[in-house]
Parts: sequence; structure tokens; C-alpha cells
Amino acid sequence: MTGIGIIGCGKISQVRHIPEYLANPDARIVGLFDNNMERAAELAQKIGAKAYDTLDALLADPEIDAVSVCVANVAHCEVTVKALRAGKHVLCEKPMAITIEECELMVKTAEECGRKLMIGQNQRLAQAHAMAKMLIGAGAIGKVLTFRTYFGHSGPETWSVDPGRNTWFFDKKQAAMGVMADLGIHKTDLIQYLIGQEVTAVTARLATIDKVDAEGNPISVDDNAICIYEMSGGAMGTMVASWTYYGVEDNSTTIFGTEGDMAIYGVDLPQIVIWKKNGAKETFDLGRIQTNDDQTKSGVIDAFIDCIENDKEPLIDARGVLAAMRAVFAAIKSSEEGRRVVI
Repeated sequence: MTGIGIIGCGKISQVRHIPEYLANPDARIVGLFDNNMERAAELAQKIGAKAYDTLDALLADPEIDAVSVCVANVAHCEVTVKALRAGKHVLCEKPMAITIEECELMVKTAEECGRKLMIGQNQRLAQAHAMAKMLIGAGAIGKVLTFRTYFGHSGPETWSVDPGRNTWFFDKKQAAMGVMADLGIHKTDLIQYLIGQEVTAVTARLATIDKVDAEGNPISVDDNAICIYEMSGGAMGTMVASWTYYGVEDNSTTIFGTEGDMAIYGVDLPQIVIWKKNGAKETFDLGRIQTNDDQTKSGVIDAFIDCIENDKEPLIDARGVLAAMRAVFAAIKSSEEGRRVVI
């Protein structure tokens, strides 16, 4: 059984990590740490775990084999590296880190320490995405030519234990990046996973269009991102991330190939729909995808525990996420400099 430490006790820990560890028979939550000591102590009491006074104290506990890093974006690298060097396996929330140098340091440290480092890119594990990857690989729509992928909802104001316009997501000092790193990283990683090609060039525009802080001032990070991705296998498409979809959440991807088109998690559609060039249509009903308001099991925790218990490569290994992070940073650079950026 794997002993688990939770670092950061905010919403993502409370809604996903803690419940999913508790549901896994091969995991035992040993303890929690949060800068808000009262929050950690209250949660620990509820689940029968220990609250630590310091991060060092948690990492020094020999009963803890692995940790979930659920802190603000700016601290991902520092906490992850510290945990790896303390001999712990690490599951780090996305975005992996706030610079490509930090991301590479995390990967290097995991390899040097012989520890497993997995990143919480849970979109890969959604049933329809796993099926779509298999279908595309089997030639269901022929050669992939173009695509469009979206992730938009009404924003992260409620996705915090301290909800409202003062959420840390809106604070550049804690988040470093906005919707591009919150939602855009998911769909950037996903499109590469689905079609088996990496982003090689980016033309992007990131902007703060509507979101304001508690004082009514525009937030200090982007609330919308629109990117054109050029891919290593010749495909090209768009990735849109938004915190200003105030109607229905959109987490859809449409891929266009030489033999047909595939829609995945389209609004008001079956989970996968394929329209063939010859007029035939195929549909696959595979269960809904989780939303902020409708949480379902992510599969990330089970995959993390499985790789530790069975000593195998993480299903979402950190090295495999580097290409998506490079694309995210290239998109930010493209927007800042007003030009196409080659990776």
C-alpha cells in the first residue's frame, strides 16, 4: 500500500485528490500540509490523517511514499523538486510549472532521483478521448488534416476554497498565467495525444476581455486565448481556451481527416460522432466528461497509484508533457511579440 501526503488543501485536493485516494484500496492518506494550518488540521481530522506544521515535516515522514502537489502554479517546481529529492514519487497538478526551465528541472530531478513524476493532465483519461485516439490511430478518419479544440466555461471564481473575484487564479503573482495555463494546457496536451503529432509553431492572441477583480479592475492574467497550432505531421488547427463562456461549458474537439470528420464531446452530441466521406455516420456513447459543476472520477489518482504499486512508467509521464508546455509558453510569447513562434 502506498502512503500518500497531500501538499496544498484547496479545492482540487478536496474535490478530486482526497476522495480518489480514499476510494483506492492501494492508497492510504498519511498526512496533509497547507499554508493554512487550520484548513489542513480540519481536513486531516475528517479523514483520519495527520496535519504537519511544515512541508519539511511531511516530506521527512517515512510512512509517506508519494505526494500530490496541489499548490499555486508558482510553487509547483519548488515543491515538486523538494519532494523528489526527499525520495517521494510526485503527482503534480497542471500546469506543470511556470517556465520551461522549471519543467525541465522537474523532469531531470525525477530521473536523477529515480522517482516517478506524473502530471495531472486528466483529459487524456476521459473515455471518449481514449477511444478517439484508438480510432484515429486505426485510420477511422484517414490522415488528420485540421482540427479545432475548445475548452471554455464561466471561469474559476467558484473553483477555490476562497471563492469569488479574489481567487488566486486571477493573481499573476500566484498563478503566473491565466486561462492559457488553466484550460489551454489541457487541450494543447490533448490534441497532441489524440493525433500523435507535436506542436511545432504557434500564432496566438491572449487577452483579458471581461474578468475583473473585487475592485472592478481587469484581472492581471489572460481570460481568453486563441491559438493556431502547426503540427509535426503536417496538420494544422485552432485551440481556444476561455473563462468567459457564460452559457454552456464547451470541452469539445473536432478533427478533420482525409476520410471523414470526428466530433468528440460536442455540445448536445453523443460523445464521439464520425461522419465519413461516403456519407456513413458512426456514434459512440461513452459517458459524460466531468465539468466544474459535475465532477466524475478523473482516473488520475488510480493511474498514479498503479504506476507506483506495479513499478511502471506513469501513464502521464512528466517528460511527455514537456511538448505541451513548450507550446503554451510559445503561445504566450507569440501574443506578447505579435508574431509566429517556431518551437
